Amino acid sequence: MIHLDNKHFKLLQDKIYELSGIHIVDSKFAMIKNRVVKLMKDIHCDDVGGLLVMVDRDKKIAQDFINVFTTNKTDFFRESFHFDDLLDRVLPQLFKTQSRIKIYCCASSTGQEPYSIASTVAYAKKIYNASTQVEIIATDIDTQVLSIAKEGKYTINPLLEKWPKWAESETSEFFDVVDESNKVRHLSVKPKLKNMVSFRQLNLFNKKYPFNNEEFDVVFCRNILIYFTKPDQEAILQRLFALLRVGGTFYLGHSESLYDLADQTEKLGHKIFIRQR
Repeated sequence: MIHLDNKHFKLLQDKIYELSGIHIVDSKFAMIKNRVVKLMKDIHCDDVGGLLVMVDRDKKIAQDFINVFTTNKTDFFRESFHFDDLLDRVLPQLFKTQSRIKIYCCASSTGQEPYSIASTVAYAKKIYNASTQVEIIATDIDTQVLSIAKEGKYTINPLLEKWPKWAESETSEFFDVVDESNKVRHLSVKPKLKNMVSFRQLNLFNKKYPFNNEEFDVVFCRNILIYFTKPDQEAILQRLFALLRVGGTFYLGHSESLYDLADQTEKLGHKIFIRQR
């Protein structure tokens, strides 16, 4: 029988921080314990010391270990005011001034956020009669959720997950409705959205990102910083902010802060920031 106690949990906390920068608080022990035990059973390991050795030696097991600790809460059009701003302010301006737009979603999870961005872009191009090329790059550290995102199949409850009225009316433009019964809706993302989004693996804890400075017109960084310590949050924000062009828009999660970087922005409210310098 696999035994995990608080001492073992401290070892696991240290290892996941070393690999990903994720800061797991003590109160998460009960939730994480079951996931770790399942992983250990899958790889035929019965003690934490052996698990950590295998994590150090085997890249696949190390990735499976990281996947155990990620939190993947997400919905379509979550914090919808950001998509309203993208539709009403950002995209019309960019359509007028640019022949190509790049958007970065830095914590894509299972894909609902980048596909919400893509839906907003597709609808904006329709109503503004724009032909501007738009590329969305979406990253996550968790390979399992990236696989789900690439597949693009979802089950939603419309009563619990409210979409903007325009998105609801355009559902058939963006998704194949596979089935709609028992108050849930089974959707499959259409190629017109899939082709707009490129999913890649990236650890935000890395010191360098595979992008150029000022490469993106828009950066979505929402509800991911809360899993890092404050010093690491500030370091990640510095790296992300460097990717945003001057005049570009940065969307932040409702409980997160830009810290000192806020002084380099114009603040529009609802955690919407425009880079000034």
